[in-house]
Amino acid sequence: MRTRVTRGAGSAAAALAMVFKLAESAQARWRAITAPHLVALVRAGARFERGVLVERGEPRAA
Repeated sequence: MRTRVTRGAGSAAAALAMVFKLAESAQARWRAITAPHLVALVRAGARFERGVLVERGEPRAA
């Protein structure tokens, strides 16, 4: 049974280690980018719906 409660992550080194371990465990669940040629379009603000590029002038389908 713990008698003293720690507040926060403790030290800066402990916080960095905790963030590293969280990112490392999340990395196992990340999906690989399967269409790297489309990344530039997404960064430019293109919109995709269900994997299809939606042109700016087209109305949205409900």
